[in-house]
Amino acid sequence: MTNANNSHLDSILKFKALAAVWVFFAGLGVSVTASAQAASASQVEACQALQQLRNLTITSASLRENEQSDTPYCYVRGIISPAIHFHAQLPLPENWNGRFLQWGDGGKDGDLDFANHRVAEGYAVTNSNTGHDSGTEPGSAFGYNNRQSEIDFGYRAVHLTVMAGKTLVNSYYNKAPDYSYFEGCSTGGRQGLMEAQRYPNDFDGIVAGAPVNYYQAMNAAGTWNLQRMFKDNYAGNLAVDSNGDGQRDSLQLVQILNDAVLDKCDSSDGIRDGVINDPFSCSFDPASDLSDHMCPSSNSTGACFNEARIQTVADFYSGPYDSNGTIIYPGKTKGSELDWIGLFVPNASNGMTPGMLRGPAGDHVNYLFYEEDPGVTIPNLNDANYSARRDGMNPEFHWMDFSVDDFTDGKAELMSSIMDATDPDLSSFLKNRGGKLIVYHGLSDALSVATATVNYFNDMVDATFAGSFTASNESSRLFLAPGMGHCGGGPGPNSWDKLVPLVDWVENGVAPETLTATHSSDGRVDNERPLCSFPQQARYSGPSGGENNPENWIAANFNCQ
Repeated sequence: MTNANNSHLDSILKFKALAAVWVFFAGLGVSVTASAQAASASQVEACQALQQLRNLTITSASLRENEQSDTPYCYVRGIISPAIHFHAQLPLPENWNGRFLQWGDGGKDGDLDFANHRVAEGYAVTNSNTGHDSGTEPGSAFGYNNRQSEIDFGYRAVHLTVMAGKTLVNSYYNKAPDYSYFEGCSTGGRQGLMEAQRYPNDFDGIVAGAPVNYYQAMNAAGTWNLQRMFKDNYAGNLAVDSNGDGQRDSLQLVQILNDAVLDKCDSSDGIRDGVINDPFSCSFDPASDLSDHMCPSSNSTGACFNEARIQTVADFYSGPYDSNGTIIYPGKTKGSELDWIGLFVPNASNGMTPGMLRGPAGDHVNYLFYEEDPGVTIPNLNDANYSARRDGMNPEFHWMDFSVDDFTDGKAELMSSIMDATDPDLSSFLKNRGGKLIVYHGLSDALSVATATVNYFNDMVDATFAGSFTASNESSRLFLAPGMGHCGGGPGPNSWDKLVPLVDWVENGVAPETLTATHSSDGRVDNERPLCSFPQQARYSGPSGGENNPENWIAANFNCQ
């Protein structure tokens, strides 16, 4: 035979051998995607071998394509008793960067979340359903008379998924990860702080965004805020009927409110850009600053503020208070008003069922607040006048009947001990472990209020570093993003890579003095600012007289002070 014929024969034999491998693994129930077929037989075998681990319950292991990469990865699914389902995304050994990453969750979770972009960057990633499936137990329903499920969601699932993930990494790569990280926002932010408090040895670095760590108080606050909008037949609702057809179709009042707040406080930082740089110092008062928009009489309709609506606005800013006037959670920050629409304002566009009613707060007090669950949800959550059925096997409980007095009376103490992540002493993680912590929060966040995170961070500095920000800055930083909503969005700069600064700090000792965030419209960056390490704030230092020119809104034209 000629060399050409030999080469052709070798190709045929290799193809037949690889085809036999595909058939073999298919017979074992190992799926192979089209793009993964470029992988070698040894790569397929190494991934599939994880199913044989004797110290983990693995249900499947196969190569899977990654929409954000040209190379496949090893995808593993498993179970942790009794009901935690987890998965791992493991880059091929030659693509692994030596790092392990636990990917945080959102909302009440109940699903498996992917981090394809981090896998493409070389991270071995794990995530879980936190012990329940939202397809069968949506929202908070998983907690109904199920303490184990509540514990799994509260803290157990993340830690055990981390342990399972590291076991997989050790087996697949034949070595432990060089560094371990956590990245998450909202529920993920709470999970990150919970890990630092309960399991300080799990990670070298944690980035926790918009943490809902005052979990019971925040959800009680959400219910209380909804009650302001729904009570007394929507007397204080900020959506109005513009044409008399009975539909609350106009949200003009919220826009008037936001415009008034910006008019009062937008330029306090020397720049008029539609963003309040420091909402904590904004002195807007609804009773006086909305006087030009007051209704001429108590029975007026349309786009004007009656006394009930003014009270709603004042209550949102003050935060929920019990019958003794005790505030249980901080009020909404000035400048967050437009986000109230999607979260709290019942109107025609959301079918009179705002997001907080559909999501975090709508069934929280039914299933995750009390030690003994008071009852299942009512049939239609937006029926404020429904009389809950209190008898039968599954009695009902109406969220309109909830009182924040139950919080101050201690009726949420058990569930707070399971789900709140408010222990300010992080000595074990930040000092003994030598871990690094980055916390960030949008100042226009209307769901989890940035004030609560500032309060926690101050408490942490006091408890862990005797009140010294100089000492705390060696291992922990808080970044506040003016004009950013919950985990993103909003009129201010709201986009940056959350993980890169943490990795640089942990591995190279480069502490992040600032984070450069951008805001984009129609795919084009139109605002760029440095986010400063708390308590500093960014101040304009660019060309004199050019502070209101968007062309000058670049990070180089701002300094932290």
